[in-house]
Amino acid sequence: MKIKLLALAAVTAVGVVAIKPPATAHHAFSAEFDANLPVRLGGPITRVEWINPHTWIHLENNDPEATRDPGPWMVEGGTPNTLLRRGINRNSLELGQDIVVTGYQSKDRLCEPTCRANGRDITFPDGRKLFMGSSGTGAPRDGSDASEPGQN
Repeated sequence: MKIKLLALAAVTAVGVVAIKPPATAHHAFSAEFDANLPVRLGGPITRVEWINPHTWIHLENNDPEATRDPGPWMVEGGTPNTLLRRGINRNSLELGQDIVVTGYQSKDRLCEPTCRANGRDITFPDGRKLFMGSSGTGAPRDGSDASEPGQN
């Protein structure tokens, strides 16, 4: 009995250690992005990375109302599954399609190697506006996400 209990404890410990690195590899919003640097970006989609743990939408920022540098930007969104539940799928994000994204710039203001932002809302050409951000990562609670506490 004592040997079985010891073996179970060893297997449990190995399991915890085995899953810990992927869990700690995921970053918090505040590790990469600055809540004091809101951005508005707009322009054609140039690439979409529909991957875990975050989707990435690449766009050429040429919006006259943009609040940051023109040129190529990478915008981080929620997981593919999260976006699907919010009504965004691969077919929603067509190359060349003009979109407007609001969110927060990365802490790297020099944009090296590229300009990056964490997206909150995406607005499509037909006027649809959807929350594309990641909930629960420490991002500012600005009311964009209906699942945030206090939102309906």
